[in-house]
Amino acid sequence: MILVYINTLNGIGKASYEAVTYAKKLNEAVHVLTNGSIDDQTLSSLGEYGAQKVSVHRGINAVDSTQICNLISSVAEQINADTIVFSHDYIAKSVAPMLSSKLKVGMVPGAISIPDADGNISVNVFSGKAITKIAINTDKKIISLLPNSIPSEKNETSCVVEELSLEIVEAKIKIVSKKELDGDIPLPEAELVVSAGRGLKGPENWGIVEDLAKTIGAATACSRPVSDIGWRPHHEHVGQTGIAIRPNLYIAAGISGAIQHLAGVNGSKVIVVINTDPEAPFFKAADYGIVGDAFEVLPRLNDSMKRFVAENN
Repeated sequence: MILVYINTLNGIGKASYEAVTYAKKLNEAVHVLTNGSIDDQTLSSLGEYGAQKVSVHRGINAVDSTQICNLISSVAEQINADTIVFSHDYIAKSVAPMLSSKLKVGMVPGAISIPDADGNISVNVFSGKAITKIAINTDKKIISLLPNSIPSEKNETSCVVEELSLEIVEAKIKIVSKKELDGDIPLPEAELVVSAGRGLKGPENWGIVEDLAKTIGAATACSRPVSDIGWRPHHEHVGQTGIAIRPNLYIAAGISGAIQHLAGVNGSKVIVVINTDPEAPFFKAADYGIVGDAFEVLPRLNDSMKRFVAENN
């Protein structure tokens, strides 16, 4: 039996379906566990990807790691789960190590593959510049799956949703306020991302980035220096100390490509770099490179994409 913990604080996203797909590849029996106020009909959609049962606890604090850890531990022991799977998000980074210690089982963080014939699981190392394989020697294991590593696959299964009433220790953390971020596409879920750095020279010039993003249905992002000086909000910062993304297409304009930035974006399937400096380090990681001024390239690219969209709709 595989137990998958789903973080539904902001609904069920692509990463959740990927985690269920991953679990289904490990074992036919997949049990999903979550907490929060999400409705049963939405939860039952997990059955389309292979979940046979979804258990939800309405009384668990969505951000209290101790409560979540205790909930997962209790359910894992009840169903005798062989493996516990997370999507590698902020909850997994906090809860999975705690759970590993509590249950005394091995853990692989940020997995990018299913176990091979020898039980080895691939993970990125050295900021994504290399891949290593990790084997778990305990009978039971915990795996957190790096988003966009395993594509979600429909696998229609009869799914039952049940509500849990387990007694859990009182939460030590409470949500004081919740603010919806600007933008229609959450950055971690985005298939397409348009990003820029200090090469845009100021926040007043960000319109050319937003225009292209709107045309192609992309999320917007930025480098750390840009968020640090207040040109863009911190939730758009991608990189080693920001959000790690793995979109199908990442367009970067005016970003030199420091290793800290690359660590957060090098999982992108296609990287397009636009920079006036032909020696910019980012070109070495690019699938396509344009040596040019972002103020000229982005508007022209936007015009081309508008024509393409118009001709294909």
